[in-house]
Amino acid sequence: MATHQHQDHHSAAGTDDMAMAELLDLDAEVLHSYLSELTAWIGGFAADPAPRRILDLGSGTGTGTFALLERFVQADATALDISAPLLHHLRNKADELGMADRVRTIQADLDATWPDIAPVDLVWASASLHHMADPDRMLTSVFAALRPGGLLVAVEMDSFPRFLPEDLGIGRPGLEARCHAAMAEEHAVHVPHLGSDWGPRLIVAGFTIEAERTFAVDLTPPLPASAARYAQASLRRLRSGLKDRLSAGDLAALDALLDGDGPEGILRRGDLHVRTARTVWVARRP
Repeated sequence: MATHQHQDHHSAAGTDDMAMAELLDLDAEVLHSYLSELTAWIGGFAADPAPRRILDLGSGTGTGTFALLERFVQADATALDISAPLLHHLRNKADELGMADRVRTIQADLDATWPDIAPVDLVWASASLHHMADPDRMLTSVFAALRPGGLLVAVEMDSFPRFLPEDLGIGRPGLEARCHAAMAEEHAVHVPHLGSDWGPRLIVAGFTIEAERTFAVDLTPPLPASAARYAQASLRRLRSGLKDRLSAGDLAALDALLDGDGPEGILRRGDLHVRTARTVWVARRP
């Protein structure tokens, strides 16, 4: 995820931002191998010349920013997000990683106005385009922000990650599948662009499609402790969003799983996995 970056994740303030920061940092830690594979693949399209100016749209805590700066060691990045707390968190991470002099942050609501940014070589938009009120207008703005020959990398999650076995042993088989079905209904109303085929929209905006690829992630037991914390943070957010859509029994089962000290708690389970897929479009401004 967020990853994966989600624009609506950043609309709330305070504790919600901090919970999202934890989730995004865990996403980056647990899916590090996927990110490394993805940026290596992108490097094949951006190698001549390597990008020097990168723009991360909906940067969150900097998952894309730092992965790209590790890959393109001569580059600088501008991280743009609507959330001031997440940008503050990102700047602290940049300090810890010794990258403070390579990262600039801008707080902006892209549904309202496009900030004044000099032309860039690469735009990274991870799980952010589908949250825009008018994604086609956004793609036109991205096209204008890129230098000729520059790349847009658009990354979208195919679905919320899955973590649980079918039989949880707590009398609620199929719990995660029901949660995903309820979340799909919620997204159909509130995030109608989720699941879009971005290829045709990119072409209409003037881009040339260089490649489209789906990266499948399937991490199986035994997993590091960070994966259990990632599952816990993810399902906690899912439970909060679905509290009015799930049955009392399913909510109680989720509560048992989210109980850090409980016998059925996620942090104590050894049967978790991490399964998700990310589809990536690489598009070039001619």
